[in-house]
Amino acid sequence: MTTTTQDYQASSDYRQRFFIENSAVRGDIVQLDKAYQTVIAQKNYPAALKALLGEMLVSASLLISTLKIDGKLSVQLQSTDEKARLTWAMAECDHTGAVRALAGFDDTGDNASLWRSLDGSDEAFAQLGAGVLFISIHPDKGEAYQGIVERISDSLAECLAHYQKQSAQIPTLIKLATSDTTAAGVLVQLLPQTQADKEADPDLWNRLTALTDTLKPEEITDLPAAEILYRLYHEEQVVLPEATLLHFACTCSVQKSEGAIIQLGLDEAKQVVAAHDGVLVLDCGFCGQQYRFDEAAVERLFADE
Repeated sequence: MTTTTQDYQASSDYRQRFFIENSAVRGDIVQLDKAYQTVIAQKNYPAALKALLGEMLVSASLLISTLKIDGKLSVQLQSTDEKARLTWAMAECDHTGAVRALAGFDDTGDNASLWRSLDGSDEAFAQLGAGVLFISIHPDKGEAYQGIVERISDSLAECLAHYQKQSAQIPTLIKLATSDTTAAGVLVQLLPQTQADKEADPDLWNRLTALTDTLKPEEITDLPAAEILYRLYHEEQVVLPEATLLHFACTCSVQKSEGAIIQLGLDEAKQVVAAHDGVLVLDCGFCGQQYRFDEAAVERLFADE
């Protein structure tokens, strides 16, 4: 197994690219600790929904690595069922390694006890009901793209691997896992092979698939990338480029909050201020930041238009 010196031990949040030398196989391992903890601390999420959000964060971080763009990729769930307990969820990662996630859910009445009874991300996913899973890609330059992901099961990993194989025609393995502290995952892809590739190692993909399927959830969350790769592929020539550090970051701002108030209109904004003890407060669900505007601040916004 061939490696390069890695410094991801200094960070608990990173994406490690790897290649099988002289083959068409590439992959990535993502581990998120601090960023995951920041996300799930923003709301009183049920345990199963924490796990699902963690898997979505990891998935966005893995999938953007398969694209050559400056921009962001998000994995999103949107319910089409008014009675769904999970109304929506999204997680995104951009090319700088910034990640964030948020979900809306109903835990009122009997739903609270149901959420507490759920075990794992698959059961949280099922609470979407008849909802839709999709991937959105927003390059900094060029047109945005949205792809609907077929829900072949309530396993996010299975759905996304199926999507990669069907839409991009690239055989893909995805393994996702969460613990109380960490969200992590592995993606392995077989890129188009030359005839020489196929003849040199005809059993390569079948062999890697069998090896990857042995990976346990606790190994994904607890072991560093180099050790995971050694355990799986120690008989292969694995090359590890420099790891990419990941981090939580939010795109909220005073300017965006001001824009939201302007969309309300002056009269309605002043009514909201009056109804809330003289202060209009906008909360960011992603990071918890509050933006406060009194009546004078609101009037200045419209005076500047």
